[in-house]
Amino acid sequence: MTSFAHIGFAVRDLKVSTVFYTAALAPLGIRLLREGTDSVHFGRDDGRTMIWLHTRGPSPGSFHISFDVETREGVQKFYDAALAAGGKDNGAPGIREHYSPTYYAAFVLDPDGHNIEAISR
Repeated sequence: MTSFAHIGFAVRDLKVSTVFYTAALAPLGIRLLREGTDSVHFGRDDGRTMIWLHTRGPSPGSFHISFDVETREGVQKFYDAALAAGGKDNGAPGIREHYSPTYYAAFVLDPDGHNIEAISR
């Protein structure tokens, strides 16, 4: 069976993005693992990188990342933390019936305009 390993992408301002992702991902159990001069790694307590941010190239065009969250309260915590860290609202927490009757999600744009989603089904 194959599973997702990690994603890496360039950001315009590593310090700003590090602050944003450290705060926004904390409610999801994802934390800053390592920092270098031109990159940072985020993941869970097992030490494996899930998200790698760097400044080794131009920031890509806008993309979407979605995280499964166990509870609706977790979605709300993600949303609140991401906005407090400078993210921009792109869809407040709520049911998205056009996806399914139990699709509860929130969407926030990160400092580079990427659409970051937390979902509880």
